[in-house]
Amino acid sequence: MATESWIPNYDTNSEFSLANIPFGIITTRDDPAPRAAIAIGSSVLDLKALTTSLDLDKLTKVFPGVDIPKLADTLAQPTLNAFAQLGRPVHRVVRKGIQDLLRKDTPFQPILGENEDLKSKALLHQRDARMHLPMAIGDYTDFYAGYHHAYAVGVMFRGPENALQPNYTHLPVGYHGRASSIVVSGTPIRRPVGQILLDPATKQPVTEPSRKLDIELELGCFIAKPNDIGEAVSVKDAEEHIFGYVLLNDWSARDIQTWEYVPLGPFNGKNFASTISPWVVLADALEPFRTNAIENKTELQGYLKEGRDDSVFDIKLEVDLTTAEGDTTTIGRTSSKHLMWSFPQMIAHHTLGGCPLRSGDLLGSGTISGPGGVGERGSLLEMNEGGKKEILLYGMDARTFLKDGDTVTLRGSCGEAGQKVGFGSCVGRIYSAAQR
Repeated sequence: MATESWIPNYDTNSEFSLANIPFGIITTRDDPAPRAAIAIGSSVLDLKALTTSLDLDKLTKVFPGVDIPKLADTLAQPTLNAFAQLGRPVHRVVRKGIQDLLRKDTPFQPILGENEDLKSKALLHQRDARMHLPMAIGDYTDFYAGYHHAYAVGVMFRGPENALQPNYTHLPVGYHGRASSIVVSGTPIRRPVGQILLDPATKQPVTEPSRKLDIELELGCFIAKPNDIGEAVSVKDAEEHIFGYVLLNDWSARDIQTWEYVPLGPFNGKNFASTISPWVVLADALEPFRTNAIENKTELQGYLKEGRDDSVFDIKLEVDLTTAEGDTTTIGRTSSKHLMWSFPQMIAHHTLGGCPLRSGDLLGSGTISGPGGVGERGSLLEMNEGGKKEILLYGMDARTFLKDGDTVTLRGSCGEAGQKVGFGSCVGRIYSAAQR
């Protein structure tokens, strides 16, 4: 398959290659109405402009078997929910049609590539587009599928003999998060205020800004196809319910969390903000990067048996911390392959009792860490070993937890030049509790 595009200045090393075609929601100065677009190289293709400018005959050739008026309507909407609900077979056709339009030396190239008027309307530079939340997120569930993170944190609090709770290898552990505080990359993050127990001997908390503000490097999964209440989704059918994936930084106030999570789990220490990357990488784009999940030696219940070992993806993940002075340090490198539970297993367990998932619901993987040293960990809590060690940064600086003015950037990609599939950046800067 040709990997070159006719788009001017197309960089074959871009993470938004022809092998990717991620979907997002944009606005522009000329058109403030949110609508669907895809990323290609350093450009974006406005899908509303594309589908409203081409005649039905051309669109039918590009997207065969698709209800074109319905497709055009979904791509003009302010979120990707309606497009997601069309299902993976339609997503597959649309993605391939866009690839054919943008690839050099195909019969479809002249439809867009030689149409100067349409190109001026539909093909924009990424700097001219403002990104928005890609989905209307009704519900958010955060899981705990990163085995090495779960084990490392368990060792800190319970010791190596009891690091994992007895249920950990039997089911995907998770909790219901707060969808209203999920924000798109670039949104300022205000340091949360909460009750904190400074002196465990007194059992008397204070109310003040968090002193232990942390990150969590995660992969997020958007639901495409809903299920009815009372209807469980089979683990073998769960892939058809997946729209695509984003990077997710589940900001965590460890001191607030420690005091209030007993006995019902995370609350204000987790609900103040979670940041996602703006481009949704479709499930099909990640298929070539499947790999085996961490071996689970526990005999699983039947509803969690997938019948395949390559149930996770080998996405290279990185975490940068940039200080207020502008010095940037890559503090973590790992891979999304370090998960014990796959997203189909999470969906199967989530719906086991009849819970209805809806289009746009977001599932988080939980913090992803590797089996190696400090450089493979996906949270500051692990890197600083519970606050005992400083994390050294460029500029003769150091951290245990985040300071006001710090910026955290998550990145993720897989594949070689010409076939690279990436997510773009997932960025958040910390502002003080008193001002923004």
